[in-house]
Amino acid sequence: MAKAEGQKKEPHWLNRTQMAKSLGISGSAFDRWDVQPVARIGREKYFDVRAVLDNRLRHQAESLQPDHGEQEEGSMEFERLRLTRAQAEGQEIKNEMAKGKTAPVEIITLVLSRIAGEASGELDSLPLNIKRRHPELPNQVVESIKRHSVKAQNAIARTGESLDQTLNDYLTELDAA
Repeated sequence: MAKAEGQKKEPHWLNRTQMAKSLGISGSAFDRWDVQPVARIGREKYFDVRAVLDNRLRHQAESLQPDHGEQEEGSMEFERLRLTRAQAEGQEIKNEMAKGKTAPVEIITLVLSRIAGEASGELDSLPLNIKRRHPELPNQVVESIKRHSVKAQNAIARTGESLDQTLNDYLTELDAA
């Protein structure tokens, strides 16, 4: 609000009563709008159309913003807002999948299971293939290779559990951030 010392009233400025009358509302209704005056000369406050218009536009914009506190769960407006958010989230997920930045957990699990199965099969035949190609190796070395292969196969068998735990840890970190 501009304070005017020695300033003269502009022709387009209206006092509270004049502005309320020009808007077709009461003076008290105009006061409730809380419009900021453009100038104050003595005890008189002056308003212009721009200040009133800005005030009303700001009020309208605020009224269009969803207020979660006022909406009752289960109300039509609440459900509409919930559905809109779910649709927006679904579209974001589809966009990320289209960019190749994300994939459903089921597909990732299936791919890893196939890879783990193939790796496990290779590890199972590894000691026999080594013994066939290098018959001169002592049985102790082949048995050692077999033990390590079994350990690796067991780790591969736990891939599903590891995937679930890793995913849960990742989602927990995401929520904390």
